[in-house]
Parts: sequence; C-alpha cells; structure tokens
Amino acid sequence: MNHSPDMYWRLLVFSLLVLFFFKSECREVEVSDQAEISIMTLGPYQEELYSAFGHSAIHFSDPERNIDWVFNYGVFDFDQENFYWNFARGKMLYKLGLSRYTAFKNHYERENRYIIEQRLNLTLAEKQAMVDFLTNNYKPENRDYYYNYVYDNCATKMYDVLVAVFPEQITFNADYVEEDKTIRDLMDDYLADQPWGDWIIDIGLGMQIDKDATPREYMFLPDYIQASLSTATLRRDSLEVPLVAETVNVYVPTPEEQKEGKFFTPFNFFVLVFFVVGFITNRDFKKEKRTKWLDPMVFTLAGLIGWWLVFLWWGTEHLSKDNLNLLWAMPLHIPFAYLLGVKKFQPFLSKYFLVISGWYLILLVIWSALPQPLHMALIPLILTMMLRGFYIHSDLQKQLRKANR
Repeated sequence: MNHSPDMYWRLLVFSLLVLFFFKSECREVEVSDQAEISIMTLGPYQEELYSAFGHSAIHFSDPERNIDWVFNYGVFDFDQENFYWNFARGKMLYKLGLSRYTAFKNHYERENRYIIEQRLNLTLAEKQAMVDFLTNNYKPENRDYYYNYVYDNCATKMYDVLVAVFPEQITFNADYVEEDKTIRDLMDDYLADQPWGDWIIDIGLGMQIDKDATPREYMFLPDYIQASLSTATLRRDSLEVPLVAETVNVYVPTPEEQKEGKFFTPFNFFVLVFFVVGFITNRDFKKEKRTKWLDPMVFTLAGLIGWWLVFLWWGTEHLSKDNLNLLWAMPLHIPFAYLLGVKKFQPFLSKYFLVISGWYLILLVIWSALPQPLHMALIPLILTMMLRGFYIHSDLQKQLRKANR
C-alpha cells in the first residue's frame, strides 16, 4: 500500500527541498475559491508484495496559489534509528510525506496502476479546515506514526483525517461488507498473484485476523476506502450532502497479457519435497538403513518457522498472537532433529518423533475444523514430516533393540 524504495528516496529528497518553502509558505495556507481536495486510490501492483494491496493519498490543488501537492501517509525512512529491528518488532515508523502531484501520478502510470480521484464536496471553509489539519500534521513533530498493516496505514489514514476534521459529521455506508468475510479473506483477495507472499502472511499472522471484518476494518484496503466514500454523506447543520462531488478516472491501465499460473508455488514445491523424501524413505526401508543427513533437512524448516512464530507472538506488535501454525511448526524440531546420532537421547527421540507423527495425523483430520485456516500448501509438508517421523521412530527402535541384545 505504499511506494517502491526508489520512490521513497525521491519523496524524501523532495521533502528536504520543499521544507524551507513549506515552513515559510505553508504554515498557514489560505485556500482560494479554486482549491480542490481529492482522495486518491491507486491500484495494486503485483510485482512487489508490499504494493499488492494498492495505495491511498490526498491530492490538494489550488491553481490560484500555484499549489499541486499530494499528502502521502505511505513514506518511511531507511535511516531511522534501529530501522530493521523496529521493522522486525512491528514498531515501524511511517510518516506523512509531501510530493508534487505530477511526479507522484507519473510514478503510478509507469507501473500501469489505475488512478481514481474522488473530489470532495467541501465548502471553502471546510477545505481550509482540512488543509490546516494536513499542514499541521506535516510538521516534523507530528508527521510520524507507527504503521500497522490493518489498523493504521495509508488507507486508514484517509478515514482518520476525514473523521478528525469533520467529527460526527460523516456517515459511511457499509454496502460493500460481505457476510462471514474475515480480514485474512480480504488479504487473500489481493494475493492470487503472490503465492509465496500469501503463504508467508498466512503463516505469520494469527487468529487476530480471523474474525469477521467490521466495516471499519475493511478500510485498511484502498479499494474499500473508495467504496465507502462513494456513498458517504456529510452533514452541515440539518442538511446531508454527498461527501464526494465527482469521481474521476485519472488513469485507466492499458490491458496486459494474462500471465500463466506460476508453477513454483508453495503447494507444488512441497509436493515435490514429499515425493523426493518418500523416494529416499522407500529406499532406506528396502536397505534397512536411514539417510541421516535427510532428517535435519526435513525438520529444520518447521523448527525455524516455529521459533519465528514464537518471536512474533511474544516479542512483536505484529498481528501474530494466537497463531495455530505452532501446531505443526514445532520449535523443538530444532535441536531434536540434530541429536538423532547421540545414543543417550535416542530412546527419548524415538518416542518424540512417534508422538509428533501421530499428532500430525490427528492435525490433518481436524484441519478443516480449526478456527484459524491453515494454508493448503502445508498439507504435503506435514505429510512429509509425518512419514519421516514414523520412519525415524522405527529405525531408532531397531537400533535400541540391537544395542540391548
């Protein structure tokens, strides 16, 4: 819902260039009768995961004042202190940026993303109030905010600004809300072309996004901000007027060739892994041996993901609490998968992998009844670990019987 990295740098450089002008001229911008304010909705871009959901911004133009700006809540600074650690912990500082409209628009046109502007139906005094709010929000001491991809992002800021400037005056229609649709479902709608991104999001985010989405929660997506504004009304005294005076398709994308489905998807990858591991396990069974390098490889991914989920749940502000993916991503696979060659641990590890494999079988049976949907690509991965877990138990039992003779 934000810009590509090169765009961030251009926005930051531009912000530095206009900072002096802004301080001197924009501290108190007096809007003219020609001023217009629009909410911009910019289409998804599937080349990057972070842009797959689209973007929102505010366009303020005033030809009489020679002003044509975009207020953009989707900017962050790579140079901020502890950038990567804050990103990992979900404490990412975003900021309100300022761009020239033409450069901003051209960027999205180059990416062939639709641009829709909804011109707000405001009086001169209401436009002034909104510009005053935005210019005050752009001050260095006010422009930063902690980003949250559902509850505080470029799209939700559109709602926040309007409600802050016009408290209890705007009524949003919720005709777009679908029954039993969760936040995860809404995300999935935009990730058909991002199979690995969808897989990572489904694993990393917990049951916090598996409740039915409220009309307000739909608005984390720019398209639903546009939908809500299209029927919203603004109350002036006893009069209700449409909030949007006009909707303009600023840029309509040129048709692109339909891309063929991607073969290298998580499901296809783990099916391939299952067959490779199954082939090796069958060969081991016939030769009455165990390929010892294979087991750490099979269980390392699940172990690493398990520890990652533990960190996300207890160590971050991401929406990763109550994550049922820990039912298969067992943190203890690391180190246990690496201790199979240590004889004193083998009696315990034989039981551990038997219990784990039995649990995986139960998990597959109850899969569809879980309150958090697990990604379908995990089925062949879990089958792989279950198969290998049963074989580890069998092999260790043989070794223990031989040692006890």
